[in-house]
Amino acid sequence: MKKEIAEVLIIGAGPSGMVAAAYLHNQGINVKVVEKAIFPRFSIGESLIPQCMDNLEEAGLLEAVKKIGFQKKFGARFIKGDKVGEFDFSKKYGQGWDWTWQVPRADFDMALAEEVKSQGVEIRFNTEVVKVEFNGTKSVTTLINSEGKLSQVEAGFIIDASGFGRVLAGQLGLEAPPQIAAHSSIFTHIKETNRPTGKEGELITFEVLDTGVWFWYFPFSNGNSSLGFVAPNSWFKEFPQDNALALKEMLGKLEFYKGRFNDYSFLFPPKKVENISKNVTRLYGEGYVLTGNSAEFLDPVFSSGVSFATASGLLAAKLVVKELKNEKPDWETEYVDYLKRGIDVFSTYVTEWYTGNLQKIIFHPSPSPEIKAQICAVLAGYVWDESNPFVKKHKRIVRNVAKLIEMEEKTGIPAKS
Repeated sequence: MKKEIAEVLIIGAGPSGMVAAAYLHNQGINVKVVEKAIFPRFSIGESLIPQCMDNLEEAGLLEAVKKIGFQKKFGARFIKGDKVGEFDFSKKYGQGWDWTWQVPRADFDMALAEEVKSQGVEIRFNTEVVKVEFNGTKSVTTLINSEGKLSQVEAGFIIDASGFGRVLAGQLGLEAPPQIAAHSSIFTHIKETNRPTGKEGELITFEVLDTGVWFWYFPFSNGNSSLGFVAPNSWFKEFPQDNALALKEMLGKLEFYKGRFNDYSFLFPPKKVENISKNVTRLYGEGYVLTGNSAEFLDPVFSSGVSFATASGLLAAKLVVKELKNEKPDWETEYVDYLKRGIDVFSTYVTEWYTGNLQKIIFHPSPSPEIKAQICAVLAGYVWDESNPFVKKHKRIVRNVAKLIEMEEKTGIPAKS
């Protein structure tokens, strides 16, 4: 059996793996990437947030993505009946990017992979991991290609960026109950030939049907649009088992977008993902680290997936460089604790979205500009900036502000928050 040697083996060629590969290659590290799929391939997670721009830039990938001409995203809008909450990233608290993109992930991921390949990194597509064996920090990974041929890669370290493939989580028994309650999602694309011009045809929107049920609309620069619903698992039982019929019935329940998509055919049979939240018992071990969705996925409501994927991929790559130089990084403090701070913030916001507390704040008719700016910074992904009270005090501040709003509604006296 053919055996190759690499300093670092990366499993997965999505955003997390490509950011890690680009950074390591730029540091002179010999990297090999294996990817089960053939690119371009469909993936969910199409709305980015500004913080991921920092990660792409540091990895040297930002300019390659800019050339594609994806639809720019300057904020987001939430609609519930006659209530509207709109956020402009340029008015957020603190520093950072005030725009990003909404992207067809097949094109976005392909752009990243092509750029990494052009820099000299080997990416082996259509190649699946069969088995991983560790001997201390060293590992031997057995692979199988599309022709059924086996090969092996001996590596000094493995970065598992396999996303929902969750290679090491499965092989090493690391799966854990998710932090967020069980939700599912159904989605597809349409070719929106009669899309409105201007803001209405460019701005991503989340229409809330009920506290726990919401719809997304993401318009892309290529004329396609992404449509999808997220809801508790029980909600989906109200609809036909056939995904296409179910999605058509769900679209009929919309208010703001009611009828807008009736004349469009689905570009592919609607996909359903059940129990979308994921978690693991640990993020690293001797000779390996988990990044992106292979580690944890919360919920798509605030589009944090790609941001956390690229942030974790970049941070993991930096610590792997230290590891290979025998500088002995403290993975618990420098990786787990750091990522956990950001994940905990977003977890609070996702949880309080579904309790309704965050929705009370977002849909307040006269929001405090200061509070709105601070929440906007969180929605932009700057969840490690503890100068922001809505980051530093996230566990209680959302609930406290929601209680003030409830008091305002009961008494008619405006809250001073």
